Amino acid sequence: MSKGSLPKIVRYCDGLLRVKELQDYDGAANGLQVENWGTVTRLAAAVDASLATVKLAAAAGADLLLVHHGLFWGPSHPWTGKRHELLRCLFENNLAVYSSHLPLDAHPKVGNNAQLCAALGLKQLRPFFFDHGQFIGFQSQVKISRTDLARRLQRATGVKPVVLPGGPQTCRRIGVVTGGAGGELKKAADEGVDTFITGEGPHWTYALAEELGVNVLYGGHYATETFGVKALAAHLSRRFKVPWAFLDHPTGL
Repeated sequence: MSKGSLPKIVRYCDGLLRVKELQDYDGAANGLQVENWGTVTRLAAAVDASLATVKLAAAAGADLLLVHHGLFWGPSHPWTGKRHELLRCLFENNLAVYSSHLPLDAHPKVGNNAQLCAALGLKQLRPFFFDHGQFIGFQSQVKISRTDLARRLQRATGVKPVVLPGGPQTCRRIGVVTGGAGGELKKAADEGVDTFITGEGPHWTYALAEELGVNVLYGGHYATETFGVKALAAHLSRRFKVPWAFLDHPTGL
């Protein structure tokens, strides 16, 4: 059985994703969140770190779980109830957890946005959506009908998108930011796109999309953010010679 060194994998991920350099939301705690006994024989990847995905990782025999949404976004005490059960499951199964939020969104190769753009067939990507001190997404100039673009998005994610048809029927400048960026629709429009693809957004964005003359395609927060952890796990698997598996635990959101 091939074994990787957890410290080596963590150092490599920290450098690859530039977790020490890039800004993020307070409490994101990018990097190694839980350590194990120091070796990795099997990787698991999931969008969210939760009791459910930790149990799936343990059942898969993984000793390192890679996630986009980590365990800690604020105070996590007391360690009682389900929180105690989660921690006990981690320790009893020697399971480490590595999390990368905005650094994984922004990465130009294994990132959520780069990977979704590739799945949509978007090329000649340019930086898009400046937030937290860096560009997180990508934009592309391409001529495609709004209907065909929605079909492409559904094929890429497996989920039928919600389409806010506020812009032209023929899309020419498309911006992509996975996850929950719908509330920042005006920021996207101010960067000159006529079509904005993200995961989810609030109700009031329908009227705003009409006012701004921008199409919005909501592909699902979860569904648009499966890409990065899969690409990162596959990359680490090749580099460190350990197998990996994706743990699908969709939220429907």
